[in-house]
Amino acid sequence: MSEEKKHVVDARGLPCPQPVIRTKKALGEGNFDTLEVIVDNSAAVTNVTRYAEHAGYKVIGTEEQEGAFTISIAGGAEVSQESEAAAFNQAIASCPVTQSGGTAGKTVFISKDTVGEGDRELGRLLMSAFLFALTELDQMPKRLVFMNSGVKLTIESAKELGDLKKLEAAGIEILACGTCLDYYGLKDKLAVGMVSNMYDIATALLEGDTVTV
Repeated sequence: MSEEKKHVVDARGLPCPQPVIRTKKALGEGNFDTLEVIVDNSAAVTNVTRYAEHAGYKVIGTEEQEGAFTISIAGGAEVSQESEAAAFNQAIASCPVTQSGGTAGKTVFISKDTVGEGDRELGRLLMSAFLFALTELDQMPKRLVFMNSGVKLTIESAKELGDLKKLEAAGIEILACGTCLDYYGLKDKLAVGMVSNMYDIATALLEGDTVTV
């Protein structure tokens, strides 16, 4: 009988959502029977456990020893990209959001379809999670402005379309750069918000507080 293969992710001291991100990466790479994720607070235990279960993985159990929690997750499960993405978005949205003065009246400027630099897949996941999180906030922004590759988030095939439609239904103005849509050949595929020009976008960005993603 072959020896059980274990893989350990030590996420102690890492802020939310890093424990979930590292768990997701390890589960995606596989090649083990059991994944052990070590965290140092109950919130991380809840977040990692919820992510794994909602994504379709089997959580074997959790053990606590000297202030450290070890979450054991069975490897080898076949999960759908849809359920995994939804679970990841929920985990990201559950992280504490620190706000100063709230987000009411702010304009969110999105100039690409990813968040940050580096790995594109992670950047796409983070963007999806960010837009989902906006739908869960008590204080929402006044408008969203999409430019350059950010306009790809507003078309009919975008997986973020449902969240953007929720935001629009809640009264948030959504502007998509017309020049950018033309450049990518997507103007006829816009499915949320309105086509805007540079004058209106510049006015929107300068009239109040703007947050760049």
